[in-house]
Amino acid sequence: MSLTDEQKEEIKKQTSVSLPTKRAISLGMEEKLFLAHEVLDHGFIRVIDYMGNDSSIVQAARVSYGEGTKKSRDDRALIRYLMRHWHSTPFEMCELKLHVKLPVFVARQWIRHRTANVNEYSARYSILDKEFYIPEKQNLASQSNTNNQGRGEPIEDKEAQKIIKTLETDSLRCYENYEEMLSDKGQKGLARELARMNLPMNIYTQWYWKTDLHNLFNFLRLRNDEHAQFEIREYAEKICQITKSWVPLAYEAFEEYQLHSQQLSASGLSSLKRILDGENVTQETSEMSKREWVDFCKIIGKKSEI
Repeated sequence: MSLTDEQKEEIKKQTSVSLPTKRAISLGMEEKLFLAHEVLDHGFIRVIDYMGNDSSIVQAARVSYGEGTKKSRDDRALIRYLMRHWHSTPFEMCELKLHVKLPVFVARQWIRHRTANVNEYSARYSILDKEFYIPEKQNLASQSNTNNQGRGEPIEDKEAQKIIKTLETDSLRCYENYEEMLSDKGQKGLARELARMNLPMNIYTQWYWKTDLHNLFNFLRLRNDEHAQFEIREYAEKICQITKSWVPLAYEAFEEYQLHSQQLSASGLSSLKRILDGENVTQETSEMSKREWVDFCKIIGKKSEI
């Protein structure tokens, strides 16, 4: 992980200040404020600000003032009810703002979640740092034969070393050309907004990313899934740890009903009922496609014959 001297000084100042407040706070999140949590080789996530806590969700659902006379176990039950029945608006009362440093190709996946507010480091205004994401050998894999957007078998050690060398060489060459185009050698250098087009997708960028808890859970459900790309999943896992410290009751419900749950289609539910009744259900009699049937069998622990 690489922090600039200015960022280190900013973190030092931010963590040394303690101000009284009347706003709702989360003690778990207060411990994580402003600190840089390492991700990948040069990336990080920092909590810049947050609004609300578990009680904010409960308060919004009850539309009352203060925490009232309800006990904590009642709050937990209500939050789990809201999550179980997809009542999303109470979770929107909580917000989180992160400072994220990430490779550009990961950022382009991340930005697909359009419900957030984003302000990215401008390569039109500033010069990008000479930092690139280079994968570890164990994270290099061939193209999947069954999934057009996924990885398959691991790359052999010798070939992996060759790929890493190529990535390092190409990254440095592109950046050197970027610097040369920007430089003034007797005449004006190329505009930054044009020179940046030659930079590789594995160069690091930074942004501030703000979203509410409901949409954050949607992001984490998709990006902390085993089918998500490894690199963005690393960021999602770190955010999961942060969120658990922030709203432990809401995160517990999220894990129970979304992150670690499975959804069945109407055909899948019907097939499961028939199996429980002792019927021998096959893919042909299930009204499911072959791929749906394989996924269904995986969910219920049934051996697929396909």
